[in-house]
Amino acid sequence: MTKSTYRAAIIGLGFIGAGDQVSGDALGQQVAHLDGTHFAALSGHPRVEVMAGSSRDEGRRQRFAARAPAARTFADWREMLDSQRFDIVSVATYAPQHAEMVIACAERGVPVIYCEKPLATRLSDADRMLAACQASGSLLVVNHNRRYNPMYLRLREFVAGGGLGDLTSASLQWGTGRLGNVGTHMFDAVRLVTSREIVAVSGTLDPAGRPDCRGTSFHDPGGWGVLRLEGGVHVTVDASDMGRVPPRIELNGTKGRATTGVDKVQIELWDGTRETWPGPGVSPTGMDRAVASIVDHLDGVRAFPWSPEESVRTLEAIVGFHVSDAERSAWISLPLSGPDRDREVESG
Repeated sequence: MTKSTYRAAIIGLGFIGAGDQVSGDALGQQVAHLDGTHFAALSGHPRVEVMAGSSRDEGRRQRFAARAPAARTFADWREMLDSQRFDIVSVATYAPQHAEMVIACAERGVPVIYCEKPLATRLSDADRMLAACQASGSLLVVNHNRRYNPMYLRLREFVAGGGLGDLTSASLQWGTGRLGNVGTHMFDAVRLVTSREIVAVSGTLDPAGRPDCRGTSFHDPGGWGVLRLEGGVHVTVDASDMGRVPPRIELNGTKGRATTGVDKVQIELWDGTRETWPGPGVSPTGMDRAVASIVDHLDGVRAFPWSPEESVRTLEAIVGFHVSDAERSAWISLPLSGPDRDREVESG
């Protein structure tokens, strides 16, 4: 039954959860550079009301209360979940906590759970999360924000329509390493724009050992390697820990190539045609668009466009990269099975 207003809560009131710049300063990142935050996207929708937020950090709770005076704050996320019924709960904490929190939301019957990426640090945890949501009927949404970016969706349609001809190869590059936390966007995006699954991985992790901005308990290296997509298309990966290159995806085909930048796509066809597609700008953000789709789902207007299994497959490729490195960059076929589903990627 459609409601006039949907009640939302946020677990984790830091950088991405509440747009807390004090938390961003600790990471060396700016809220203004994000493609949205959970608080801004939820509170910015005219039919969503942020009723509560939880954080173990008192300073974050105080700063959130100043931005959202009508919302209650909690030090314990379990107490918050038990305080009232919510329609949407954002899980905006570090990845090792996602499984416990998502499962708890599902067990309480929360209709929509909006989880940060990466979905989990182990595939077995991701499996449990999906099972809990399927059992409760909860929609699990993962913040792979390129899936809500019209520029990437336009490229997906262009490729599917044969705009580049037959795909022959592709490449990914980004700076700062961090396969789990940053690479998850890039791996997911190449799956999105090619409409192809990753079926095998050969990877080498970067041994540089760059300290993780989220603290010493996290170890999320970058690396180099190759992804094999369905149909035999190979994707090279260049993501060293100390890299300074901008994020880029390049797709090569028999008719031409497409290259994504931060805010544009460049099309270069072999017949001499050139096009530049501008990005969508800063508003609405990818997270704004995701929340709009969540509200449509709750209203029963249309089904949510993406399933959480998409994020499990992306996580599987990242874990596969680690498995390959442990086996001297051997080709690892996906899906993974057995003990590899319990292998942990220590991303934040």
